[in-house]
This record gives sequence, structure tokens and C-alpha cells, in this order.
Amino acid sequence: MNLKSLLILSLFAFSTIFTSLPSWAADAEEGFKPIFNGKDLDGWDGNPDFWSVKDGAITGQTTKEKPTRGNTFIVWRQGELDDFELRLDYKIIGGNSGIQYRSFENPKWGKWVIGGYQADFEAGKTYSGILYGERYRGILAQRGQQTEIGDNGRPKVVGKVGNSAELQANIKNEDWNSYRIIAKGYELTHEINGKVTCKVLDNDKKRRLRSGLLALQLHAGPPMTVQFRNIRLKRLKLGDKKKIVMVSGHRSHGYGSHEFNAGHLLMKELLDKSSAAVHTTVYLNQGHLKPAVPVMNGNWPKDPTAFDNADSVVLFMNGGGGHPVNRHLDEIDALMKKGVGLACLHYGVEVPKGKPGDSFLDWIGGYFEAHWSVNPHWTIKDVTLAKDHPITEGVKPFTSNDEWYFHMRFRDKMEGVTPILSAVAPKETMKRRDGAHSGNPAVRASVARGDLQHVAWARQRPDGGRGFGFTGLHYHKNFADDDFRKLVLNAMVWVAGAEVPKGGVDTPKPTEDELKLHQDYGKRK
Repeated sequence: MNLKSLLILSLFAFSTIFTSLPSWAADAEEGFKPIFNGKDLDGWDGNPDFWSVKDGAITGQTTKEKPTRGNTFIVWRQGELDDFELRLDYKIIGGNSGIQYRSFENPKWGKWVIGGYQADFEAGKTYSGILYGERYRGILAQRGQQTEIGDNGRPKVVGKVGNSAELQANIKNEDWNSYRIIAKGYELTHEINGKVTCKVLDNDKKRRLRSGLLALQLHAGPPMTVQFRNIRLKRLKLGDKKKIVMVSGHRSHGYGSHEFNAGHLLMKELLDKSSAAVHTTVYLNQGHLKPAVPVMNGNWPKDPTAFDNADSVVLFMNGGGGHPVNRHLDEIDALMKKGVGLACLHYGVEVPKGKPGDSFLDWIGGYFEAHWSVNPHWTIKDVTLAKDHPITEGVKPFTSNDEWYFHMRFRDKMEGVTPILSAVAPKETMKRRDGAHSGNPAVRASVARGDLQHVAWARQRPDGGRGFGFTGLHYHKNFADDDFRKLVLNAMVWVAGAEVPKGGVDTPKPTEDELKLHQDYGKRK
């Protein structure tokens, strides 16, 4: 073989290797992250009778002897989708399938049943690339269509993105194809093998979905096999709202105390229904529930994209030496350097002195330092609220019994720190002996002098990011106090960089039944 022939053969081999790479390989630098490890179903939840991993792909299969009685799904349990771009490869032999996104469950439907937006595909020649509403308004765009959905839930064709037959001809039969889904606000786009198959603008304000589950479908009917591989997710910044990511620590104290899950879920519901331009997502620690949902790993989101489009992060969890942030300082610091806000609630403000404490001084302006700060239960009254700060917008002085930590370690001379809520601690708070959390000479002298103790504070960082610390919320029931609740919700909005509404974030007082929802412990009889 001469040199010229060898060169041609080498170029051909290189070209073959390059073109056989998965569709996502060239886009790794664009911020996509894998959410399937190619080995097992870690983070995915589906009926094991039908779902497995074969040849590095999530595989759903039915046979004549083992049919599924209805459409069944495998659900990604590590997070939810809001604004995003998803890329994956799929192959289907027989039947019909799809990719559910921003979707939902209903207990009445049973396990592994999903409704919502679906990027459809099939072994046939009609539905691949369409937008279908599974248990949710039916076909919303045929292949080749651009549609708008009105308040009546019906799609109206407003244009074309291509010829349906030509788009179908671009799809490989019983072979691997690449699917791309983009959801930005309420604009939804599907693409197969590099060609847009449909576009939808969902203006159905009552029924459209801004966030929800990701799931893969195995359709009822004749025997079929469907496979998914190279599943990669990129979160997109929300253009119309600020995104708040809340992380809940594992269950802690008894009923009604340290209700991290319940507190975050209540704040999410109130904020999402308010006039504030924010969108919230919560990473729940559900390890104590049966069956466990693998949302968290050591009190930290397993979702590798959890913070990628966050405008702020809220940490409501146990602190001290066991604070999960201690193991993720570099990750959070990288977010802070991008101007992301950070709020820490109750026990979440305590970290060890040293690198964690110094980080908190930078990020939020202060923290609970053992042998300096204290954690007595007491009633704050005659409070001092910051004047002309968005967090205190519409908040009136209130009285509240809680485990109000005080004598925080703050930045030198309170540089860049604004006290938000302060009160004089009564002498009864010093009745315990000295200890890591109970007392020390410095705090005793401060209380004896009648110093104002700052139990909530805010920091405006030079990088544009914002921080907030709040020492209350030992008792979940305190959310029923209108001014207590408004101050906390105002802070969530402010830290995210959104505008606090005039008069503050007005929300209805939670009922007793609503306060009992999502509690970690059953109430003792």
C-alpha cells in the first residue's frame, strides 16, 4: 500500500469514528449534563417488569406474554424541568412512545402513570415529532405545524416549520435518532435529527405548565421495544421570572419543629400564587418516606443541574458540623461569584468557624458561631425593623415566640450588612450555663448592656448577589403570623433579585390543616 492510499484510508477511518459519536458529543462544552449514567437506573423510577438497562440504554419492552395494561412510564426522580433544553438518542421497534416533560402525576391514575406535554415518536409514519398532551388536551401540534394554544385549550395553526412527509423521511426506521426538546417560557420546540418538527406557544393560562416531571413512555398495545441513551439536560435562565431553588435538610426535631420539607413546600405554594415575579423549585429530603424517592444524596440534590439556572438558593436544614454546605463550599462559592443569592434559615445559619464561617461572612454577612452565639427559646417583642428596605416592605412590628438565635458573628463593623429584624433579649435567655450554644461571657455582657440582637439580616454583595440570614422558624406554626410570614417571603423575593411588590408579598393566612401538610412526624396523641 502506497503512502497516498494509506493516508486516504486513515482519513476514512477517522471520519467513520467521528461520525459514529453520539449526537451530544460535540455539544459537551455547551453546558449539557448527563442525567442517565448508562449503567443502571439510578435516579429513575419505573416498573421493573418493563424497564431495564441494555447496551447502555434505558430500555422499555413489552411482549405478547407480558403486555402493559396501560401506558407506563419511567420517571426521572432527581428533579423537575422548568426552562430547559433536553437532548437524547432514541430507537423504537414497533409501537409508539414519547418523552414527557413538565409533566405531572395523579394518585387516582395509579403508579408510573404520567400526564402532560409529550414529545411523541413511533415506529409508524404519523406521530413522530408532534406535541401531544398525554391525559392533557390531546394533540397540540402536528408534525410540521407551528401552533398557538388559546384559553380554550385548542391549538390554532399559525404557520409551518416544514413538510410532514419530508420530516418523516429524515427519521431512521428501527435505528437511532436524536431528539431535541427546548422549553423556554411557554414556547416549546421539538426537533428530530437536526430538523424542527413543531413549535408551540401555549397561551392557555389556566392549564399550561411551567415546570414538572421528565418521564419516558412505554405505550400499551402490540409488543414493542424502545431505548433511550445519551440523555443530557441543560437548564436555561428564566427570562420573565427569578428562580428560587430551595434545599430541604433531613428530618430533625419532633412534630411541628424544624419542618424543612413542610416549610419549603408552604413557601413555594404561597410564592408561586403571589404577584411576585419568582418561580420556585424544592429539592425535598424524602429518605424517611416509603418508598423513598431518590431526590437527595446526603441532604444535597442528586440532580447535577440543580443550581444551573438558579437566581438564588435557600438552605433550610440542620447546621453545625453536619451542615451539608460544609461539603459543598466550592460549589456554592462558584454560584456566589456569578451573583446568585443565598438565604439560610434557622439552623441553616450555623456552620463551623474557619472556612465555612468565613464563607458565610462573605455570602450572607453573618452566621451562628459556636461559643459566641446562643439559641434560647424566647419571645421577641418591641422589635426594630429596618427602614426603607424591601424585605420589610409592608411588615408591621410583631411579637413571636421562637428559638431566636442571637449574638451572631457578623462581618467586621457590619460592613455591607443591614439588620432587618432586631430586639433586646431578656435576661431569662441567659439562665443556662455556658456552653457551645447556651452562653459565654461575651453574650452575657451584651445582654446585660441591653444591646439590640439582630435575628434577621441582609447583605448586598459587591458582586451583585444578595444574602439573607434568619434565625427564627424553629416552629412551623409561626407561618400563621401575617407579618412574620411576609418578612420571610419578602426576603425570598429580594434575595433572588426580583422586585418585592408594593406592600410586600401578600398571601392568605395558612389554615391549621394547611400547616399540618407535609410534616415529617405524625402528631403525638
